[in-house]
Amino acid sequence: MLRRTYARTGPCTARALNGSLWRVAAAGGSAPGAEGPYGPLLPPDHDGIALPAGFSGRVIARTGHTVGGLRWHAAPDAGACVPDGEGWIYVSNSAVPLLGGASAIKFRPDGSVRDAYRILSGATLNRAGCATPWRTWLSGESTVLGRIFECDPYGVRAAMPRLAMGRFKHQALACDADRRVVYLTEDEDDGCLYRFRPMDWGELIEGELEVLCHAPGPAPGRVAWRPVPSPASLFTPARHQVPEAVHFARTGGCHYADGVLALTTTGDGKVWAYDAAAERLDVIYGGGRLLADPPHRGHDLYTAEDGGALEISVVTPDAAGPGPLLRLTGQDRSKITGLAFSPDGRRLYFSTRPTLARRPSRSLTAIGGTTYEITGPFRP
Repeated sequence: MLRRTYARTGPCTARALNGSLWRVAAAGGSAPGAEGPYGPLLPPDHDGIALPAGFSGRVIARTGHTVGGLRWHAAPDAGACVPDGEGWIYVSNSAVPLLGGASAIKFRPDGSVRDAYRILSGATLNRAGCATPWRTWLSGESTVLGRIFECDPYGVRAAMPRLAMGRFKHQALACDADRRVVYLTEDEDDGCLYRFRPMDWGELIEGELEVLCHAPGPAPGRVAWRPVPSPASLFTPARHQVPEAVHFARTGGCHYADGVLALTTTGDGKVWAYDAAAERLDVIYGGGRLLADPPHRGHDLYTAEDGGALEISVVTPDAAGPGPLLRLTGQDRSKITGLAFSPDGRRLYFSTRPTLARRPSRSLTAIGGTTYEITGPFRP
């Protein structure tokens, strides 16, 4: 399935998203016998984690078990790290019907757990998420009238709904600090791509929700943004309010970097690149082949496939394909979610959860999950 989780190394916090990697969008994980930049994988440890020499892994939290005084939630999904003095905090969504929300784990500088707490309750099916430049966490509900909540990873302020950002089936979010907007994707068969322009950058209470539209004129690929008249309408879906809106075959993950918003469409297996400066939208991967150069390079990319081999792979700027960093055993019918590096880039966090979590009738035991930490000599 063309819906993956990625983290990108670089200064400060690596970005995490659900999306697809340009050069290996349909590769289905690492090729048999492939070797990543860290060398071959060693045999799995007692937790079923296979890693290269010099790396180690540990379980941080399991659904229903206590971590830092908190009972860890089921179906962990999107995640991110934010700095906390000399330590850091890992935030994780919970993609559970009716009992969703988000939780946070606070770490000391040595990596030990200091505390854990809920930062969002009373929400449902929280899958979409991203950290903001002002160190809050945006958590989106994947329901027809889903809301975006702005949460405090530090646990001081209560989470607040941001209804001006639209009510629809939220799939992913990405912040564009260059243009001071937040991009949002929609998990519908004819979903749209939106951007929210807050009245004041750093305050998401008021602003304008816009939808990507076909631009008038003959120039191929040219697009424009149009306001959504009623972003929080309970009767007319946002995607049906603007006739010129571009409709995608179920938009998946999105990620903004270096002036380009990349997004995937899971319905047709394509990867798109939106050039924010030129206001141009192009397909860069489709039909099993690369159609254009990757929109940005220069960093290692870490990718985790929804199906197939349960592994995290690394694609380097000079590599033709992915090589494995990690492989998990003993977790059939699971997916990897919530990749995020600690602010210093030395620790990688992620979760697994059964794919059965999409079935609301299942018990919380059936939609459990595990959150891990990997340490080692990660490349800068």
